Amino acid sequence: MGKLTFRRKKKSAPPTLPPPPPAIEAAAATTSKASAKKKAVGSRLWMRMDRLGQSELIECDKSVIIKRVSIPARDLRILGPIFSHSSSILAREKAMIVNLEFIRAIVTAEEVLLLDPLQQEVLPFVDQLRRQLPQKIPSKYVSDQMVSHDNEMQSATAGQWLAAPETAEGLQDELPFEFQVLEIALEVVCTYLDSSVAELERDAYPALDELAISVSTKNLEHVRSLKSNLTRLLARVQKVRDEIEHLLDDNEDMAQLYLTRKWIQNQQAESLGPASNSIVPGAPHLRRLNSARSGSLVSNYLNDQDVEDLEMLLEAYFMQLDGTRNKILSVREYIDDTEDYVNIQLDNQRNELIQLQLTLTSASFAIAVETGLAGIFGMNIPCTLYETNGIFWEVVGLMTAVCVVLFVLVLGYARWKKLIGT
Repeated sequence: MGKLTFRRKKKSAPPTLPPPPPAIEAAAATTSKASAKKKAVGSRLWMRMDRLGQSELIECDKSVIIKRVSIPARDLRILGPIFSHSSSILAREKAMIVNLEFIRAIVTAEEVLLLDPLQQEVLPFVDQLRRQLPQKIPSKYVSDQMVSHDNEMQSATAGQWLAAPETAEGLQDELPFEFQVLEIALEVVCTYLDSSVAELERDAYPALDELAISVSTKNLEHVRSLKSNLTRLLARVQKVRDEIEHLLDDNEDMAQLYLTRKWIQNQQAESLGPASNSIVPGAPHLRRLNSARSGSLVSNYLNDQDVEDLEMLLEAYFMQLDGTRNKILSVREYIDDTEDYVNIQLDNQRNELIQLQLTLTSASFAIAVETGLAGIFGMNIPCTLYETNGIFWEVVGLMTAVCVVLFVLVLGYARWKKLIGT
């Protein structure tokens, strides 16, 4: 019976155990939720806009952006929150990374990817892109073609053109797509900084004038906050200015920003084959070929040493930022002058208090002398003056006169030593 009971218990044990599949399914569901949360955290909102001004909002993670624009993963850290207040313009093989104040974008020869386009500060930049890009991009696009034997030299230098205008003047005046985006970004940033400086000036000058009239805790606190805002604003303007100055000082860095030129060279290398290695690099004399019929004016895109267009663009905004910086320095100079004026006022009041204290100390010394004489006469020491009638007022008057003379002598000595102003 014991064996039968043991066998029955052994057979009935499996049905009482909980089945494992629900636990496995719950773990799998938890893992999938965690992975979904990780994906949601890693993805960010981007806006893609092409050279025709057509845009769309996309939400993707770093890996998609890296594959799309062919940039290292470390470059995306520049667009992260850690470097949100830094300014940098970096050139890569197929993209340009722009981090200017609130504008964080990746620009290629064909499109721009803008990070967090729905922020309040970024909306003016988006509006400018939608409004200006369709006007600046020419309507005629020339595909890759080879001209006749008579224009062999010109076809070798021209190759494949991107967004070629119909006239020669339009080609000279038109900037590549990446520079158009950079120009709009610099314009929006400079306008924002100018408006911030103008607002600072409107608040600073009345507050400083009021502080010069009345030195109070409220006015001092207001000026202190204005000075803190000025310091932060000056640092932001200085960062953008230094980044532009760094590019202007290095022609190689500026040449790397010509993404359209590199794109054209790559297309020529693919279309012409091995012979393109001896043809593609442009020479300085290529800019003299100005025949509108052959389209050889695009050779200025192929000259690796030509950075004149970008240099003129950066110099214009460098001068604008330099003017904004000078405005901030003028406000800071006015603050320093007001602080010096307030310090002079406080020093003057402090000197007046010291003079008053010296005068009161001299009077206290004279009164103390008279009190000491009165204490001497108040002692019970035998003296013939006690027996003289009517001498009290004479002694009091004489002691007071001596104290007044002593007070005048002390003040005269202080003025002689220039301790008290006349």
